[in-house]
Amino acid sequence: MTGKLFGTDGVRGVAGEWPLDERTVTRLGAALVRALPQKHAPRIIVGRDTRESGAWIEQALAAGAASEGAHVTSVDVVPTPVVAYLAGALDFDLGVVLSASHNPYADNGIKVFSGHGQKFGEPAERAVEAVVADESWSVPAGVTPQIERRPLVDAYLAHVSRLQPSVTRLRGTRVAVDMANGATTTTAVRVFERLGLELVKLGDRPDGRNINLDCGSTHPQGLAQAVVESGCRLGIAFDGDGDRAIFVDHTGRIVDGDAVLLILARARQREGRLAHETVVATVMSNIGLEIALRNHGIRLVRTGVGDKYVMEEMTRGGFVLGGEQSGHIILAEHLPTGDGVATALALLGVLEETGQSLADLAGELVTYPQTLVNVRVREKVPVASVPAVAEVIRRVEATIDGQGRVLVRYSGTEPLLRIMIEGPTQASVDGWAEDIAAAVRTHLC
Repeated sequence: MTGKLFGTDGVRGVAGEWPLDERTVTRLGAALVRALPQKHAPRIIVGRDTRESGAWIEQALAAGAASEGAHVTSVDVVPTPVVAYLAGALDFDLGVVLSASHNPYADNGIKVFSGHGQKFGEPAERAVEAVVADESWSVPAGVTPQIERRPLVDAYLAHVSRLQPSVTRLRGTRVAVDMANGATTTTAVRVFERLGLELVKLGDRPDGRNINLDCGSTHPQGLAQAVVESGCRLGIAFDGDGDRAIFVDHTGRIVDGDAVLLILARARQREGRLAHETVVATVMSNIGLEIALRNHGIRLVRTGVGDKYVMEEMTRGGFVLGGEQSGHIILAEHLPTGDGVATALALLGVLEETGQSLADLAGELVTYPQTLVNVRVREKVPVASVPAVAEVIRRVEATIDGQGRVLVRYSGTEPLLRIMIEGPTQASVDGWAEDIAAAVRTHLC
């Protein structure tokens, strides 16, 4: 068995197809245990989102892990950060989340966390892949795992409550919350009602197939409409597994992760809590964020796309705040991974402290016109090896000449080439992106 299993955010694919067919998932469960250095029977905690495939994938993974002597505890449907927290706080050896995040219900995925609550880095992922590929061993047939089911979410809620602001200005405020018919349906309402907020709930009726369906952080238009029509002060949208959040101000304007990073960085700077006056973000963050932070004496360090790379850089540099434009925000004092509910609490804390509206706070970020075009490809061929495509990219870069950015990269989880361009006008960046996309469609599709 060969092939790269782990992408940007764990193992992901269509449920039932490689690498998420039952045999591979079972073998992966066993390989996770085999790759562990511990000699005692390892303890694994597993959580999942609301996809209908989650239950059988959990069973298959647990069967493989149990065949190697592991004890598996399931917390059923919970957001990703719940598992990340519990893995470290309750002395588990591994945490596993079954989720495809913002993808449609037919997809699923396997995210793995260490016993410290950190996502597996590439060395650990490559080690597990090597064990899976080793055909000298196999999983015994007929293993029936004993999965212990424990309601441990309250331990996480107690932890995240430390970020809850003391509410006076916000008490009774109407807030719209879109839970994407996903994992935050088990946590978000409890957290925000404790603050005394009046909630307008969206995406709160999961049925196994409606996760992320025209809702959540990747489809915030419905939330924006609800905010305006219901007279809400703001709106909060989570993705399917709850590790990211996107916001909407009272006018219906979408506030992404770049604006949230700026707002939280400024708040921490005022409080003297922004270590090394530095924020970590990815190459996808708008150049406007870099300029706005620089105006306040704050440095922006960029990484590759993926919140695990952001966290690795934060750990190396001793930084406390980082994230992605897509809404993954990492608050190092809380967890070494993104947490949408924690991000929302931190942002609400700034609103409470300043008395300002989200629109005013986010208005400080002046973004350069940006476009992102996704082109589905046959295979992920290095772009530089396709002369016709590489030439168009070089021509666009020469035209921009310091007035923006060009970023062309493959998705880590789907067969997509992502073309991101920033520049002086929306018309120009749209046109340049389409020039590159046309070349890609001709030569790579």
